[in-house]
Amino acid sequence: MSPATPRTASPRQIHLGAVIGGPGGHYAGWRHPDAVIDASINPAFVKDLARQAEAGKFDFVFIADGLYINAKSIPHFLNRFEPLTLLSALSAVTSHVGLVATLSTSYSDPFTVSRQFASLDHLSGGRAGWNVVTSPLEGSARNFSRERHPEHAERYRIASEYLDVAKGLWDSWEDGAFVRDRASGVFFDPDKLHTLGHKGRYYSVEGPLNVGRTPQGRPILFQAGASDDGKQLAALHADAVFTHQDTLEQAQAFYADLKRQLRDNGRDDDELKLFQGIGVILGSTHEEAEQRYQQTLELITIDSALDHLGRFFEHHDFSQYPLDEAFPELGELGQNSFRSGTDEIKRKARERGLTLRQVALEAAAPRPRFLGTPEAVADGLQQWFEAHAADGFIVGGGTPTAFADFVEQVVPILQQRGLYRSDYQGTTLREHLHLPLPPNRYTQAPE
Repeated sequence: MSPATPRTASPRQIHLGAVIGGPGGHYAGWRHPDAVIDASINPAFVKDLARQAEAGKFDFVFIADGLYINAKSIPHFLNRFEPLTLLSALSAVTSHVGLVATLSTSYSDPFTVSRQFASLDHLSGGRAGWNVVTSPLEGSARNFSRERHPEHAERYRIASEYLDVAKGLWDSWEDGAFVRDRASGVFFDPDKLHTLGHKGRYYSVEGPLNVGRTPQGRPILFQAGASDDGKQLAALHADAVFTHQDTLEQAQAFYADLKRQLRDNGRDDDELKLFQGIGVILGSTHEEAEQRYQQTLELITIDSALDHLGRFFEHHDFSQYPLDEAFPELGELGQNSFRSGTDEIKRKARERGLTLRQVALEAAAPRPRFLGTPEAVADGLQQWFEAHAADGFIVGGGTPTAFADFVEQVVPILQQRGLYRSDYQGTTLREHLHLPLPPNRYTQAPE
């Protein structure tokens, strides 16, 4: 082979995750005639969805979470399972699909969380993933005896040190540390036990962790968010990113920037998978899919849409503005909550000349990015994937039956095109994502 001949790389394939998010893909999903009305607290429903994802050979199921509600919150947020508890239950009824949960670094302690996710990784045989968030809602502080909610940049500084601690704790025990030799009475090899002794700006954690090294070396780390601070955290620590851009061009730019930052941190492109969060509605024709979307819009009242929009802007009261005039000028409002999301809402409203009514309805019942026939949806996913706008997609149904439709109708098309696996090639989430096993920092390299 001449020096100019490119090395043949293994073909890329699409990665898929599934959102477990209550009865539907928008604010009033519970009102849909096909909805399981108590889906967010219904064990049978959640278990069935996880089994559907596993039947579709999905990489993982994904559970979002939040720490503050009020009477205007999304209805299925008012009464829903705590994610790690739920995933522990799902680990017992699945065998391959990954189990990813959201947990905040702003309102938890590294030792406890490291232990919880290590335990889930052991319970599931190496399928645990942690979606690292910093909590956008100001009210969260009042639920945790805090006087103030940390400002945006500080939350990410806290998160970075938090992950340094977690990674250190997960390396407390080297592989093979637990000898358990009855004859000699040796339970563990003391040379393979390590105390962290972390003393930093925000945390002082001695260690070691009282859970051994996990099947994946450590759980998979996800990061959700598209702000500059979020991207910096992801490039330094994450194995996967959950994001959302509206257009192919925006997604390509985000993808290229994140991979560049990854390389700037001395990491390879393949060490982080970028997932676009997508809504999907299918129909036998485009018109049928559009009709199904319009049906979901009819479930939304303008008052509930305004309440939902307000959540992103620190629960701002939008009812004070005229509905059918230009979206109001909000200044810096939203910068300390869902920063990338509120920036995007403002930008779209300004560039498209949207009224407050239009912005609120789009926020409460967003038009799915992929809407149409199964073939058209598969075409769209292939286009985004091959254009390096994503390494995979996290699928949230735009209607209560949309996810099952996706598994039954779109996944086979992707498989036929060679874009998606026909079966699992491993048992751990790390293997599904084709990520390397991280070395334990204390293990000596062989001479």
